[in-house]
Amino acid sequence: MAPAAIVNTSAYGIQTTSKKPRAIAKNNLISLAAQDKICTAFGIKIIPGGEIVHIAKSAGYESLFIDLEHTSLTIRDAGQLCITANSAGITPFVRVPHQCGYGFMQRVLDAGAMGIIVPHIHGVDDAKRAIHISKYPPLGGRSISAGFPQFEYSPLPISTISTEMNEFGSTVFIMIETADALKTVDEIAALPGCDVLLVGSNDLAMEIGTLGDWDAPDFIEALREVGMAAKKHGKLMGIAGLYHRPDILTKAINEFGAKWIVGAQDVGLLVQGGRANSDLLRSLQSEETEAS
Repeated sequence: MAPAAIVNTSAYGIQTTSKKPRAIAKNNLISLAAQDKICTAFGIKIIPGGEIVHIAKSAGYESLFIDLEHTSLTIRDAGQLCITANSAGITPFVRVPHQCGYGFMQRVLDAGAMGIIVPHIHGVDDAKRAIHISKYPPLGGRSISAGFPQFEYSPLPISTISTEMNEFGSTVFIMIETADALKTVDEIAALPGCDVLLVGSNDLAMEIGTLGDWDAPDFIEALREVGMAAKKHGKLMGIAGLYHRPDILTKAINEFGAKWIVGAQDVGLLVQGGRANSDLLRSLQSEETEAS
């Protein structure tokens, strides 16, 4: 008999021992964090086809940030992206719209997301509600079901589904993007079932009055506070919206302990790459030819 597979990520609040391989899709964030490595994320905002998932994987990303908050993507789109991602080995996480309701949040998880990103958190009660709908008992009150794409629709015991979903398939990202959430970040981090404190850089900077001044001491201190709370309570820190400032990301990763790093979204990269290419093509024409 093969020895038990032991996964020890207690530094991040997760410690599991299993006697057989897990049935659920791999969660790259948890696996990489256990090795003290970062997990990079590619943002999807406008492209619903599975092709973008494989492009993101080919580019070297380990996870996806599928955005249903600032987008016209549907829950059906998100589900198809998640199914493709889990099969391709690139872990899909989905941000839900603000005040979308418990039913919508549960459907996103049922559709194949390996975690749910909850925006506009204003304190402990908001975070508790997000955890309650995302986790099965005893951590939460998620409704029991079966036939999940995270398990390739295999018929499995409810105990297997609920245990593996709670540990690996329903990562709860509590967004720290309001001044209220920042003030209560230590209490939020202490909640069982809160897995990741995710800084929404633009909204947080706007709330604390530093938007546009990324070097502002108050903003850097806010990042430090989130990192300290995550470390104190054995949770992960994530950061979004700062891919244009690698110097600050370096500090967030190496000093504050950030592990989930969200890069650019599909629309931004397409515009950026397209602009660079069109500028290059126009530059090929000599000034003399253009003048004539």
